[in-house]
Amino acid sequence: MTTSQRKKVAIVGAGIVGVNSALEVQRRYPNYDVTLIADKFNGETLSDGAAGLLRPDTYVFGPSLEISQRWVNDSYSFYKNLLQNKDEPCGINEVSGYIFSTKNPDIINNHYMKNCSPDFREVTDEELKAYSSVESQHILKYGSFFTSIVIECKLFLPWALKKISNNGATIIKRKIESLEELCGEYDIVFNCTGFRAGKLCNDVNVLPIRGQVIRVKAPWVDKFYYCDSDTYIIPSISDGTIVLGGCRHFGSHNEQVNERNTEEIIENCVRLLPSLKEALKTDFTVWVGLRPYRSKIRVETECINDTVIVHNYGHGGYGVTLAPGTVKYAVDLLTSVNN
Repeated sequence: MTTSQRKKVAIVGAGIVGVNSALEVQRRYPNYDVTLIADKFNGETLSDGAAGLLRPDTYVFGPSLEISQRWVNDSYSFYKNLLQNKDEPCGINEVSGYIFSTKNPDIINNHYMKNCSPDFREVTDEELKAYSSVESQHILKYGSFFTSIVIECKLFLPWALKKISNNGATIIKRKIESLEELCGEYDIVFNCTGFRAGKLCNDVNVLPIRGQVIRVKAPWVDKFYYCDSDTYIIPSISDGTIVLGGCRHFGSHNEQVNERNTEEIIENCVRLLPSLKEALKTDFTVWVGLRPYRSKIRVETECINDTVIVHNYGHGGYGVTLAPGTVKYAVDLLTSVNN
């Protein structure tokens, strides 16, 4: 293969990883014919329900700590550049906030964000006191403050699809049952199918992590908040709603709303931010999704019948955070294949 040749490229999946893959291929290889194939788009995708704060967990996602950090840095740079895109709103906003813990200082020390957020710092005693409650015995002992980026997929996905289409890509609504269906028709196939990749690739390492969140109107909340890992409050600037979470149920395939989970999320979030009590007296929506977890995100190539397959899946709850970074890494892999 040579980079000057015109190649036919299929990208399977239209969630956050798929649309970023299409954008990156079009940017790096403008002479390639790109086709985006998916059975779900925009509001039908898992990405649409994500709270969207760029905040990776501290365990290693990729082949090494160095590569994982590069993924985070590249994602941060990609979204940061889109902040300048004032003419075409794409759901990208800079937001500051806190990570608190009542019990463990390790929870608030995020080495990935320390290396890319310009203002990462420990909170003051006054800040800890301001968000603690003696009455409810909710005493915060540790905390970090930093600025990051919120990606509102309900705006970003349609914006990206329009850009991909305007750049000349073909968009097809179709459910792929086997990657081999595309071999012969395409020179390169990007597998960005998330949880379905487990079935498509016979990959037993792909597991669901069930998540449940609440979305409610609370336009006065302009910061994000985390407490002890699974309690979080993340604002959507465009419509004044916030996302309240959450839960992490490894191995659960249950996509039904659990009322007890809803009660726990409300209880934990109101304890952290009491002003939410009034907001939650109005209507709110509850969303459930299965995040595609893999102990190591799979970003690698293989060949099937002379077609290059580029796998990019297994991001767990951090697809929005890591997509641009893993996509850049995945498209870089084509360089070695093309030479």
